[in-house]
Amino acid sequence: MGLIFINVMLAIAWAFLTGSVSFVNLAFGFVLGGIALALIREQAGSVSHFRRTFSIVKLAVIFVYELVKSSIIVARLVLSPHRTLSPAIIAYPLEVRTDAEITLLANLITLTPGTLSMDVSDDRSTLYVHAIDAPEPDAVIADIKKSFEDRIRKVFHP
Repeated sequence: MGLIFINVMLAIAWAFLTGSVSFVNLAFGFVLGGIALALIREQAGSVSHFRRTFSIVKLAVIFVYELVKSSIIVARLVLSPHRTLSPAIIAYPLEVRTDAEITLLANLITLTPGTLSMDVSDDRSTLYVHAIDAPEPDAVIADIKKSFEDRIRKVFHP
């Protein structure tokens, strides 16, 4: 956690040195600070927070992609004159275990059109998800695992 703080402080110092406190300049300062810390990693310690930052950005990009993809699918289902929906409640087996990981996964699922997180089992091993159209529940489980859960684990356990 200390290296993240140092890297943020280096980014802020960069912004003040350049005279521009914009998001882009702070992000550039963060990258420069990370490079500086990577160069002296033996003295400063690990720079795993860069892997975590990259994982967070990757998860955000995947979420936006899934959001757009799901929005198009749901719009097509709603506008189709011949709707043949197969709604389902799916028992999704969880690999993530902490409250933060489960909450993030449940929120990403709920924010994606066509799916809704309903409940978590008492032993926190199953998340119940309603899908508006799930003719193959196993495909929905595989899609959630591939797109969200694996990346959430990389964010929390780099």
